[in-house]
Amino acid sequence: MKPKGFISIVEVGPRDGLQSEPVVLPTAAKVEFIERAIAAGLKRIEVASFVSPRRVPQMADAEAVLAALPRRASVQYIGLVLNMKGFDRAAAAGCTEVGMAVGASDTFNRRNQGVSTGESIAAWHEISAAARRLGIRAQVTISTAFGCPFEGEVSTVRVVDVAQRLAEAAPLEIALADTIGVGVPAQVGEVLDRVREALPGMSLRGHFHNTRNTGLANAYAAVQAGVTTLDASLGGIGGCPFAPAATGNIPTEDLLYMLGRSGYDAGVSLAAVIETGRWLQDQLGHAVPGMLVKAGDFPPPGPQAI
Repeated sequence: MKPKGFISIVEVGPRDGLQSEPVVLPTAAKVEFIERAIAAGLKRIEVASFVSPRRVPQMADAEAVLAALPRRASVQYIGLVLNMKGFDRAAAAGCTEVGMAVGASDTFNRRNQGVSTGESIAAWHEISAAARRLGIRAQVTISTAFGCPFEGEVSTVRVVDVAQRLAEAAPLEIALADTIGVGVPAQVGEVLDRVREALPGMSLRGHFHNTRNTGLANAYAAVQAGVTTLDASLGGIGGCPFAPAATGNIPTEDLLYMLGRSGYDAGVSLAAVIETGRWLQDQLGHAVPGMLVKAGDFPPPGPQAI
């Protein structure tokens, strides 16, 4: 099959994956998780969130995780921040990239971050400027871009408006997130097309959850719409702890299998991420949602019957 192009994967398991787990992994296990992801070939990794440890105790050791990770010129350590206080912590800890989340739905933003969407947009402008002064990469995600657990449908007009206001601060990229896993491929294509029309030249990223079993289909729809960067979580763990029933990031290994069999390269070892998914099950004490952790690759490694 003729190669169709390169798809970059942002590994969010160590942050978005672990933040919803009832088990709080020790710092050493989190560091090993990140090291395994890097060894598999992943170059952009969400390693922690710099938020209140009272609200997200799974991320209370963010600084300790960063302190244990060696600096690598080829790897971006991403910290999630929601305000300037979080940004200051992430910068001091040594994050080389920060990502902020802004809800398209005002109700979700208030529930998740304690402020309105407009206030978060203003905070993003401050964070982007501060990151630029310090030479830190800064990108932003529009949460609930395909639906809200509190307001229901979110209009494409609203998503485009939020994207335009965020773009004024010159982000590295804007991600569109299906925070609660309600989107479908046709909707993904439409929203991406509308945002791209409004912001020609802006790099767009996709962040999809598999809550209603449409995550991988949505990821492929995003690729078909021209997106070349996708978020995924090893094992498919995670979800937003402040959105009802928002479980299931798309599994990194399942995404790699789909992309690879469809002719796309991601520069990541599928065998290594499957093995890490199995290792992760042992650390968490339960099965992970990812399917390739159970089924394995195809064709399976080793001699094949003729």
